[in-house]
Amino acid sequence: MNTLARKLRATDYFTLGWGSMVGVGWLVVMDDWLLRGGSLGTVLGFLIGGVLLLPVGWVYGKLIIAMPDAAGEIAYTSAAFPRIISFSTGWMMTLAYFIVCPWEAVAIGRIAAYIFPALDSAELYRIAGRPVYLPHLLVGLALTGILTILNYRGVRLSATFQNWTSFWTLALFLIFVALGVSRGSTAHFPPLFTHTPFLSILLVLQIVPYFMTGFESVGKAAEEASPEFRARAFFHAILMAIIIGTIFYATIVAAVAFAAPWHQLTGERFMTAVSFQRAIGSRWIVNVILAAALLSLFKCFNGNFLAASRLFFALGRRGMIVARAGNIHARYQTPSTAVLCVGFTTAICMLLGDAILVPITEVGSVASAIGWSAACASLLVLSRRRDRGLILSAAEKLMVIFALAVALAMALMKLFPLVPGHFTLYEWIVLAIWIAIGAVAGFRNLSRHPAMEPTIAARPR
Repeated sequence: MNTLARKLRATDYFTLGWGSMVGVGWLVVMDDWLLRGGSLGTVLGFLIGGVLLLPVGWVYGKLIIAMPDAAGEIAYTSAAFPRIISFSTGWMMTLAYFIVCPWEAVAIGRIAAYIFPALDSAELYRIAGRPVYLPHLLVGLALTGILTILNYRGVRLSATFQNWTSFWTLALFLIFVALGVSRGSTAHFPPLFTHTPFLSILLVLQIVPYFMTGFESVGKAAEEASPEFRARAFFHAILMAIIIGTIFYATIVAAVAFAAPWHQLTGERFMTAVSFQRAIGSRWIVNVILAAALLSLFKCFNGNFLAASRLFFALGRRGMIVARAGNIHARYQTPSTAVLCVGFTTAICMLLGDAILVPITEVGSVASAIGWSAACASLLVLSRRRDRGLILSAAEKLMVIFALAVALAMALMKLFPLVPGHFTLYEWIVLAIWIAIGAVAGFRNLSRHPAMEPTIAARPR
């Protein structure tokens, strides 16, 4: 059968993992973060969340080495649990990646309008009181089209784009943070917490899964590793993505709170940019920040686009949804049908405009945590069977159990009504719609006999 092109290197996997994780939340919804936790509460929320995810990252490293399959969580759960669980897990993780795509497509319209205010014109309609402008849609649709073409024509093109945007984002980030901090003051930090310390940190922890989702996207491209690639590098790429992502988020929050009195800026559009502009006293720093934000948006959009299309492709290849989704382009060796589906659906979801930003954050957090939980549970089951060479020591089993507990807690604290910050009606509606679509998409296929495990040619060493 046709196979995916094997062209990715270790650097590509790091930029895929970290690039998929860090988008433009630090610019677009910084006010929401700080109002949740306060300056110190938000920093601690991201630091604690990042540390708690390290064992989850370790679990993924073990599973990817044992099963370098584009199916990711679908493959891991298929080996350990019934087919319906595998499909449900894969469908939720597809949501976790896909839901980022319209988020970024909408965000680019907001950023572009900040640079060119004339784009806030030609209002088409309103959703939840928020206007949807024609220029915003056109900008988002253009970016969606470009990334669809990149991913359709080859993974090497997509990876090169990911590398350039990731490293330039880091470079610009270091520049504007250093300049802003040099003019700030610790007097700007209060209030350190917006609620009690515990509640402030908890409210931030609830959104960490969404903003830290991406490290596990490494596994979705595992089949596309170059012949010279060493499998141990999967571990390194995942752990470095989590560590650098955690440092990035904690640093940008602290820098914003240090640069200017953040509590006075929460009503400002893009308070991150406004905070640094006040610290420096000049507009040019805003241009640097917006350049970093655009690059970060491109790489996050591209990384999640790649991961979502691979999962959609894997569902089709395994016969869990319509088989055409598992097609591979004969020339480009890409999951062409899946790529086109993700691009088209992203364009449709963009029509909801800014109103989707916060609900998407909440639902994406739960979807990610559910996928992480299933991966951890799969490793425990497979280690007991000694399947695929997955043998764990007593200490390693404890680490997996801890990772499972962390992932479950991150999911449940958004679903239980008694926990502050739980789902609102809008989030439940988004989740219910996705589950209903999955039920329709998988109903006929899941009733058939289980599909054969796909052959993976020349597994990476």
